[in-house]
Amino acid sequence: MRTAETVRNTAETRISLRLNLDGSGESGIDSGCGFLNHMLTLFSRHGGFDLELRCSGDTDVDYHHTTEDIGICLGRAVREALGDLHGIRRYGSMLLPMDETLILCALDISGRAGFYPELKIPTEKVGDFDTELCEEFFTAFSREAGVTLHLRQIAGSNSHHIIEGCFKAFARALSQAVSIDEKNADRVPSTKGVLG
Repeated sequence: MRTAETVRNTAETRISLRLNLDGSGESGIDSGCGFLNHMLTLFSRHGGFDLELRCSGDTDVDYHHTTEDIGICLGRAVREALGDLHGIRRYGSMLLPMDETLILCALDISGRAGFYPELKIPTEKVGDFDTELCEEFFTAFSREAGVTLHLRQIAGSNSHHIIEGCFKAFARALSQAVSIDEKNADRVPSTKGVLG
């Protein structure tokens, strides 16, 4: 089983996270933000990852530190759980419809971090969640996981649907990328022999 546990304690957040890449999509999420709980729960289910998360943050300010730091912790956990990267498929992509919204996610577990969004979220908030934090989450994740991540909004007018489509597409693309290629289970998926 490819698992990892991450703890992050700062003056702004206290986070504990447990991840199993080879799970069944079970989760227990308490981020302190209802909308983020929803996004991480569906990330777990659609990716087939088991995810346990507890976060206590300075939500009296806003959800910025909570969202970014959870992205940091999830990225670190994915990188740790992947170990030496032997046998992974490395690449994943998903074109995901959600009602009027259509989201493309493509990613490469390359060791070279980069987040390249093309999103036009029409409102500043969904509930009390600042929609700009969607990009903060994925930026932090990409940096810590060493993943090149593209998210492109092809269609969409509902902010909730757009962000939810991003998390679902990301989960399914990541699930592909971390899956084991049985024909090459003893190899790093690079002609260089290393990723990074």
